Amino acid sequence: MCIRDREWEASKADVSAVLNSAAAALWRYFPERKLPPIDVFPKGGPIVLYQRGPNGEIRIRLDTGKTFWAQYSFQFAHEICHVLCDFKPHENPNQWFEESLCETASIFALRRMAETWTTDAPYPNWRSFAPSLRAYADHRSALGRTPNGKSFEDWFVENEDELRLLATDRTRNNIVAGRLIALSEAEPAMWESITFLNTERLSKLYSFKEYLEAWRRNSREKHREFIDKIAHEFDLDLEK
Repeated sequence: MCIRDREWEASKADVSAVLNSAAAALWRYFPERKLPPIDVFPKGGPIVLYQRGPNGEIRIRLDTGKTFWAQYSFQFAHEICHVLCDFKPHENPNQWFEESLCETASIFALRRMAETWTTDAPYPNWRSFAPSLRAYADHRSALGRTPNGKSFEDWFVENEDELRLLATDRTRNNIVAGRLIALSEAEPAMWESITFLNTERLSKLYSFKEYLEAWRRNSREKHREFIDKIAHEFDLDLEK
């Protein structure tokens, strides 16, 4: 990973330490993956660009500054999740699910960092930041509650059309993430399954059920029970 530009409002070494810590919370579950170099810029995002750099570099832009380490971590984990999903520019009305997964990844990474930084922070004096990382994660997780005491299943039926129209509706993405975080924390090794999320080039006609079935079909056998559990959260039974 290379920290680009001169516009960072913090030490590049410190920024690099934070981003590496956020990425490591997820990367440990991808023992067979290899990625091209990643260039990170301080502004213009948060986004991971489809267009690569001149030497094939993945380019990630954040939108943060100073020493807001929790915000750096949250944004970077989200964008790294897109990279690990093997993101592609295709017509996919279910892109909201990947966005929601990446919100989940951000919460997951922050919680893991909060644990590791209590004893093994990038610098010893950063151990005191661990509670703020946890607080940021808990704040974001709290946004995952369904409104008015509605069940998640009922909420999803009412909101699926809107999700398909606007993949990056963060209010709705957060609610989906609130449903997925417990699954990912119970079986963290299953993060590896997102490697196969975009294996199949989908058409804009795919239903969400067909999208999950394509993911399951292209995944490894060890991942399929986990994908079935995700489908169950949406009250869906996938074709085996």
